Amino acid sequence: NAIDLRYPEPMAEGEPRRSADDEEEMGQLNDREAGNDDDDAMGGGGRKEHERGDAPRNGGGGGGVGSVGGPPKARVEENKIVIEVSDDDAAFILGKGGKTKEKLARVSGARIELYERSRTLEIMGPPEARARARKYVEAVMAQRVGPVSIDEDTDTDDLTTVQVPHEAVGFVTGTQGNFLRSIEEEWGTLMFFAEYRGRRGPSSGVVTEKLAIFGPRRARRGAHLKVLAAVETKVRGFAPASSLATFADDKEDFGTDTKVLQDTELSYALGKKGGTRKKLAASSECIVEYVGNTVVMCGTAEQRGNAKQYLEWLFAQLRGPVFVEYTRRNDCTVIEVPRDTVGYVTGARRATLGRIEEEWGVLMFFMETRMQRDGREARESAKDAGGTEKLAIFGPKRGRRGAELKVMSAVEIKNPGHFTTDASKKVTDDEWGTDQYPLTDQELSYALGKDGTTRRKLARASGCVMEYVGHIAFLAGTREERHRARDYLKWLLKQRNGPVRVEDLSERTDVLSVRVPVECVGNVTGNRGSSLRAIEEETGTFCFLEGGGRGEGEQLLVFGTEKSGRERAERMVRSLVDEKQNEGRGGGG
Repeated sequence: NAIDLRYPEPMAEGEPRRSADDEEEMGQLNDREAGNDDDDAMGGGGRKEHERGDAPRNGGGGGGVGSVGGPPKARVEENKIVIEVSDDDAAFILGKGGKTKEKLARVSGARIELYERSRTLEIMGPPEARARARKYVEAVMAQRVGPVSIDEDTDTDDLTTVQVPHEAVGFVTGTQGNFLRSIEEEWGTLMFFAEYRGRRGPSSGVVTEKLAIFGPRRARRGAHLKVLAAVETKVRGFAPASSLATFADDKEDFGTDTKVLQDTELSYALGKKGGTRKKLAASSECIVEYVGNTVVMCGTAEQRGNAKQYLEWLFAQLRGPVFVEYTRRNDCTVIEVPRDTVGYVTGARRATLGRIEEEWGVLMFFMETRMQRDGREARESAKDAGGTEKLAIFGPKRGRRGAELKVMSAVEIKNPGHFTTDASKKVTDDEWGTDQYPLTDQELSYALGKDGTTRRKLARASGCVMEYVGHIAFLAGTREERHRARDYLKWLLKQRNGPVRVEDLSERTDVLSVRVPVECVGNVTGNRGSSLRAIEEETGTFCFLEGGGRGEGEQLLVFGTEKSGRERAERMVRSLVDEKQNEGRGGGG
């Protein structure tokens, strides 16, 4: 069964397009996140237009991928695949800001390096990852010039196909392919519409087109359900609850549960802009999607059990406070919050708790205590005596710790010293734990940054949970993450007194060094460091010019836990250097 892959944009004459009514109707999903208008080789945007003619019916090259012109030249060397590419192919594979190459690497699990001067692309990694990456790369290259065919029978390990009613194709695609791109970004998949001429849906009698989804099983399922949710918004009844209860590839370690909700329940379970659904999914680590009025939960038995339990607690809160027997649960952290601080921690209409839940992917609520259940007299007595309320935090360990520290920080603002009176410097060697680092007033202000931007930058670059509770910096995570966070914080604070030199640079795996000519330093850093801060924000890195010098020019050090982020920062820095040097040559290029 060879299927022809194409981009849904631009559409041929007579094909359904997304209308203003469609856009309004799509708002019913609430939690759809719009994509951007960046040119991207995947997902429908920025593609060269081609005739939508018939493609060969036999898959060729790259494990089931074929095209009109045949596969590109490739050779297998030791532990890598080398593919020859044209200038146009190279630009198409790279994508704007390197996004397409990063996406191909992420979905395939391989490392992909593009060498524009030699016009070659190298794919490295385990054999299975290299094979997937080659297939995806060849599909991208082939789509520049014509339709691509894929053999479903040879792609079952990483391919899911979804039937989309013809009238919903434009709706699912979105303007310039933005909706498909947003799904790819959310789930780490590659998605193409597949032209299946003359085929119809399995039993509905509705003319459909096939959407191919590539990626790991869990990612494909999440993308699959997101598409079905959009289709159900446009074509009610296309995916009935009975069809969502089971999936053919489910096994004991990955299953599906469903629950049909009433309209009033659905609105509450969805939340504003889908916030409640996202909260349930993140805290339970389960795929949670609403297809029509059906809640579909996919994951392990434990994940599905947590998702169902959390959903029940949400509905129970409509009737009043909920008590949870938490002592034997491994998904719960309980923090005692002073009663006079409960309102501050909660926020107006629960806004503060909601922001913490969204940031850390947890479910939080103040529990009813046994004393509260004993009666009015006991409650009044407890209120007069002050005391605390129990705030329950549900979710993965890292998320719970981040949310707990955020709440501690808020409490400390209203009640200074509540959590830090006896706190001091603490460094643990545990595989997963929390370190404490006291700060002076001046250090705290500098390490926090405007609206907390510096703290968030260090946390993101190090991969460590970092929160300031009073004057104590709490660093939570793995041993390696905490070590990085301590180093980054130390170097940041040293910058207040002058340049910083990193002694163990050659031994580190989290750094990339970029030489910046002296005359280009100002262009790279920008006014008061604005350009460098923008690079850090976009790439999730921590950057600074090293003092002491290691040769000609200045050395810009780019630190971060993600290699792709460091490489992207390097490209952005080199672009600023080239821009300045071209100015010096009178704009030549």
